[in-house]
Amino acid sequence: MPIKKIFLFILLLGILSGIVGYYYYEKNFYSKEILKLEILGPEKAHALEEVEYIVRYKNNGDVTLEEPELVFQYPENAVPLGEESRRAVRELEDIYPGEEKTISFKCRLLGKEGGVEKAFVSLRYKPKNLKAFYESETTLSTEIDFVPLTFEIDLPSKVEAGRDFDFYINYFSNSDWPLSDLTIKMDYPQDFEFISSQPKGIEKNEWNLSLLNKTEGGRIEIKGRLNGEIKKEEIFHASLGIWKEGKFILLKEALRGAEIVRASLSIFQQINGSSDYVASPGDLLHYEIFFRNIGEEPFHNLFLVADLEGKAFDFESLKTNLGEFNKNDGSIVWDWRKVPKLQFLGQGEEGKVEFWIALKDKWDIDSSQEKNAFLKNKVLISQTKEEFITKVNSKLEVAQKGYYNEEVFGNSGPLPPRAGEATTYTVIWQVKNYYNDLENVKIKGFLPQGVSLTGKIFPEDAKITFDSQSREIIWQVGDMGAGDGILKPAPNVAFQVSLTPSDSQKGDTALIIGAARATGEDKWTEKEIESICPEIDTSLPDDSTVTEEKGIVQ
Repeated sequence: MPIKKIFLFILLLGILSGIVGYYYYEKNFYSKEILKLEILGPEKAHALEEVEYIVRYKNNGDVTLEEPELVFQYPENAVPLGEESRRAVRELEDIYPGEEKTISFKCRLLGKEGGVEKAFVSLRYKPKNLKAFYESETTLSTEIDFVPLTFEIDLPSKVEAGRDFDFYINYFSNSDWPLSDLTIKMDYPQDFEFISSQPKGIEKNEWNLSLLNKTEGGRIEIKGRLNGEIKKEEIFHASLGIWKEGKFILLKEALRGAEIVRASLSIFQQINGSSDYVASPGDLLHYEIFFRNIGEEPFHNLFLVADLEGKAFDFESLKTNLGEFNKNDGSIVWDWRKVPKLQFLGQGEEGKVEFWIALKDKWDIDSSQEKNAFLKNKVLISQTKEEFITKVNSKLEVAQKGYYNEEVFGNSGPLPPRAGEATTYTVIWQVKNYYNDLENVKIKGFLPQGVSLTGKIFPEDAKITFDSQSREIIWQVGDMGAGDGILKPAPNVAFQVSLTPSDSQKGDTALIIGAARATGEDKWTEKEIESICPEIDTSLPDDSTVTEEKGIVQ
């Protein structure tokens, strides 16, 4: 019995070993090295430019490879061309012995210079007559050697402690690929106090950019101040990146340092004797720029530069006694050879330069977004720079016209008018607003004795009121946006009046309506502005069908 048990044990062990051996044989008689798999592509590439990866595979064995499936994984920061996902799967035909094929995958690589992007490919297959599946895989790394974007911080190397200063983030694209979803992020030093930026960001340190085509760029202007210790160097760090699938991919970085120095000069200006003057179209402005030495050392041989910016300036009218004006760039330069205080400015001393310039009565506007008119004066002396913004009131224009012959109401009565008899006329008011948003716009007029409203008004819902005691007629226009009446039709109203002349008016023209006065509150400057249009009499200068004789009361 023991011999039989031993025999059975040996037999079972042999069968089990055979099964394991067969399985081991099936798994290993075929070498994975027989399938050659590789990725052909650039070792270095420019970011944002098209990159092509060629996957090449070859069956170097004697057995057909069945049910092959190829998976290509684009680099992490790639934008596939023609694919919806970074993982591309291809179901292949059987690969016969000696057969070689290639597959192309194209994308754009994103990332900063020096970054390495890795592509991965795997090929799964089953040798013919075997049940086991095999898998080959390989990778290819590509270094980004250039990013076709210019990105820099324009920051002075020295900044006076506690004084407002401006710096800029400049960006420019030379990529053939239009860029969207770009964002700029700014890391400020701890001692920096943010004041404002132009354009405004979604945060004080983050800006989303609009679509950027080739050879397009822009600038972000940031105003702030540094409150750190004197001689301390502060580092500003900016990042430009692109959002893909909720991830911020860095493309460019910029670093710039600034040393905090003690303030030595102060600058301030007055316009027409006021430090907070609000200008109006057509004004004549007298600029006075004052500079004072608040440091401990005297200054010698200084230059002072004023850069003027604003559509409202009439540069043809500029006058300055001691400065040199360049009309091409709107700058005025005063040098120490003509201004004694620029030649030597002792501790605590103050100097002044001045000029005169008129504002245009009107200037072009291209859209309603071009509102909130202002004048800018950037003053530079030594290393001290100040920027002064002067708000400009909007321009309101009212037109008042009178007609006998028109198609709105149809007038009646004798023409020329006769004493004691009623003749009706149509008065039309129109108002235009140019540069800033206005609120509570209204037009007032005065009806003389012998003139009354007939009740005919167009449009019928116009908000017109009449005070019979003061004989004042008022049209409540309401709010008006910048460019109303310029970029789109002007608000207007028509109303009919009836005139019954008296005997004392015979042989002369009779007044139909007094001067029209339009007023509105400027939301930008917080000032009330007005416009006046002359009175209208029976001569009706705007009605070409009425001759001078037809305006004389009979």
